[in-house]
Amino acid sequence: MKNVCVALLILASTIIGNSQSLQRDNLLGIHVMDIQLNPGITLEDFSAFFVSKVIPEYEKYWIGLKGHLVKSVRGEYKDKLAVMWVFATEPTRDYYFNPDGTMNEREVIALKKVEKIEDELKTKFGSYSVEYKDDWVVK
Repeated sequence: MKNVCVALLILASTIIGNSQSLQRDNLLGIHVMDIQLNPGITLEDFSAFFVSKVIPEYEKYWIGLKGHLVKSVRGEYKDKLAVMWVFATEPTRDYYFNPDGTMNEREVIALKKVEKIEDELKTKFGSYSVEYKDDWVVK
């Protein structure tokens, strides 16, 4: 399991390297997605909407956040998607969470702001749930 997480991290880092560099102290959250597509919708349809509409909405309402959709090409998660959230720093991520890891009011408010785009995704393309794979800090 840890090897898969490390592989996802390396893969995501390579993808990000083509568009932006990871910086020291960035915090990476890797969330493997379980997607239930609506009838007649392809994974490519879902992915395109997620990248062009969903991720930008999250980036708009969370300070210091960038999102990336990644796809596993082999191993335990072959052909699965994951979303990798990159916060500027660990304290940036902590701005949205209580010390015990539960959501604080800022996180709840931000989540309410993306409900509309999440509802559109579910209505048109399908729903998803995520399995969190720890947070990683760039050294």
